[in-house]
Amino acid sequence: MHIGSCFAAALVSGAVLAAAPAQAKVIDQSDIGFTVAHTAQVAASPEDVWKMLRLPDKWWSKEHSWSGDAANFWLDSQAGGCFCEKLPGEAGGAMGSVQHARIIFAKPNEMMRLSGAFGPLQGEAVTGTLTIQIKPTATGSAIRFDYVVGGYMRFKVADVAPAVDKVLGEQLVGLAKALGGSLPVATGDDAKEEAPGKEDSGLDAAVADLPKDEGED
Repeated sequence: MHIGSCFAAALVSGAVLAAAPAQAKVIDQSDIGFTVAHTAQVAASPEDVWKMLRLPDKWWSKEHSWSGDAANFWLDSQAGGCFCEKLPGEAGGAMGSVQHARIIFAKPNEMMRLSGAFGPLQGEAVTGTLTIQIKPTATGSAIRFDYVVGGYMRFKVADVAPAVDKVLGEQLVGLAKALGGSLPVATGDDAKEEAPGKEDSGLDAAVADLPKDEGED
């Protein structure tokens, strides 16, 4: 189980926090769960971000798969759809599959929300909710991942939270690379000028400092 070994390595690695992307944080943590958040800005339009988001085989890391091959990922971006992975049988054996998450909210070019416990968390009695937001900017799009995990698990939260933070950050880096690479973060007055005439959603500010609270339309 390739994905399990990768998460396990992250759990015992002393370099986990040092390797995390700059725009990332474990923004909340308790005995029963945690929240991690990651942000990036890209030159691609929200429409192009959405199209790429629907193709996890092009950006989700094979290092965090069960099959070891990103080509086995697929995503049905309608509510109730699956972010899943094929598990080819050995020596011509029967094909298997795994559900990484289920789509529970899909608003094209704006937001996708998935429910799923990734990696070894799948074997625990936890709920994981990944919210992916996309907002237009003057230079393309801002993207934010928020992953909220809660429930009973046999891991220590203090150990698993930074490991999950690192893994989710790697996936956003992969998405940004597939869209041409990350751009410098827009902050302050520059961020406010990116969507004239629209109410500030808080996402542009989130790119700068990852606040704990964030409003939704």
